[in-house]
Amino acid sequence: MCQLELFKSSNFDNKSLPLETEGIKYAGSKLKLLPYIESIIKSQPNIKTVLDGFSGTTRVSQMFAQMGYDTTCNDISCWSEVFGNCYLMKGKDDSFYQNLIDHLNNLTPCDGWFTENYGGYDDDSKKPFKRKNMQKLDVIREEIENLKLDKVDKSVLLTSLILALDKVDSTIGHFSSYLAKWSPRSSNDLYLVLPKRFNIHSNNNVIKNDVFNVIKNCHYDFAYFDPPYGSNNEKMPPSRVRYNSYYHFWTSVILNDKPKLFGKVNRREDSRDTVSASVFEEFRKDDTGHYIAMQSLKRLIDSTDANYILLSYSSGGRATKEELIDIVNENGSLKNIYEIDYKKNVMAGMKWTNEWTRNDDNKEYLIFMQK
Repeated sequence: MCQLELFKSSNFDNKSLPLETEGIKYAGSKLKLLPYIESIIKSQPNIKTVLDGFSGTTRVSQMFAQMGYDTTCNDISCWSEVFGNCYLMKGKDDSFYQNLIDHLNNLTPCDGWFTENYGGYDDDSKKPFKRKNMQKLDVIREEIENLKLDKVDKSVLLTSLILALDKVDSTIGHFSSYLAKWSPRSSNDLYLVLPKRFNIHSNNNVIKNDVFNVIKNCHYDFAYFDPPYGSNNEKMPPSRVRYNSYYHFWTSVILNDKPKLFGKVNRREDSRDTVSASVFEEFRKDDTGHYIAMQSLKRLIDSTDANYILLSYSSGGRATKEELIDIVNENGSLKNIYEIDYKKNVMAGMKWTNEWTRNDDNKEYLIFMQK
């Protein structure tokens, strides 16, 4: 049996971490876990190739790449792919992007699809953004399309745009509900700045695909998995745990496809509860009485060809710590479990979330195994 090792956050100072990453407000952000993940991967010699299978805002992938590992960054979200292209792939000099960003910042705002659906007046706070900033988004997003840039160059500008929007929103960190009153930051003007890109010294790969396709016929020295685990509460509706409903707005910004919308918060049609979610977010059981999410996690660990696997999991997910240990023991040797306890995010402090929260603890487990 493994040794349970507790890391105290006081032992790791994020401010002293030499590797700087960048991202947006995100329910699954691993910013606070970066020092722990860095320490774990450094403890193992001869690691060259790494996989970040559920990259989200790509903070972990950014760290891996800066550490010199050949990093494969994967997620099914189009906005995650854009972040990956911006930070992990070689592009042009900063001056090239800065000139384009200056051009975008100087465009004349105009009404458009985003203004109509997501822009609110000062007396209308049930919108995620002030109207003035949606008018800027409308003109900037169309101009980015008109520039006919290659994939990486376009991704740098889109990342700059999302980072800027994230600084002027009136949300609690996602787009399935909005604040009752305008946030102070929502009054600020949308202004794009150059993303904090870093010199690339590794061979990186950015993928937008189902993780099972990514691991097929591929070997990695080290794989990090942070699946979008579903809630452990039976009463929670599916839309509460699906990332495509949380972040539907970012999808619309990236695709610029002006989709049909529904509901009070103007969600995309393809984020409805009836639309199939990731198997890792699935809240139902299969015919044998097992949670589909748990069976999928078991299949993932079993199918991954890697020397080491690091699994990140929350105490609020479907699986118990004991179930996760059993899955790991079936596929290799459990080297260690790191249990990190940190403050709940803003969502967990809201009444409608607490009504469904079964576990008062807010702990993150890093489960480290060797196959």
